[in-house]
Amino acid sequence: MTPQDIARCTGARIDRAQYCADGLNDAMRLYGIDTPARKAMFLANIGHETGGLKWLKEIWGPTPAQSRYEGRADLGNTQPGDGRRFAGHGMLQTTGRFNHAAVRDRLRKRFPDMSVPDFEVEPERLADPEWASLSAADYIAMKDCNRFADSGDFDGYCDTINRGRKTAADGDSNGYADRLKLFKIAAAVIA
Repeated sequence: MTPQDIARCTGARIDRAQYCADGLNDAMRLYGIDTPARKAMFLANIGHETGGLKWLKEIWGPTPAQSRYEGRADLGNTQPGDGRRFAGHGMLQTTGRFNHAAVRDRLRKRFPDMSVPDFEVEPERLADPEWASLSAADYIAMKDCNRFADSGDFDGYCDTINRGRKTAADGDSNGYADRLKLFKIAAAVIA
């Protein structure tokens, strides 16, 4: 996809789309995000989660929710300072020491010939366009989101990204209206 197409599908400025285009195109190719529906759902959600490819790293306040990252064993944040250090990185905001290590391990297993950084040692590398894109596509694969794209279930796709699973209610994902707006644009661009 061209940077212009990516900009339209994600709501990004053209410079941001150009910055991320190679990484996004490679990630979509490598992870089978290769039909119009799969691309449109992926790019719409990426666009929402990153504010139009603007934020590849979580904005730190800290907000009350971010303050609770510190010391959370379920995120692997067991060392002082882990909450901030392992705040969200990438296009779908990989959060926590455990998840940074897990995405590293999955990418190294899938791409043994690629020099995948150690995101547990260098968490900020997940904000590089290549790794931000691959980690997002890896999450889509891990959660089997392409099945929602293939069946036309945009709500299920959004729920799985935002809530970790499909919920019973339609449109209850955070930012659903924005995601849907971007999806409609992306579907028209990619058709």
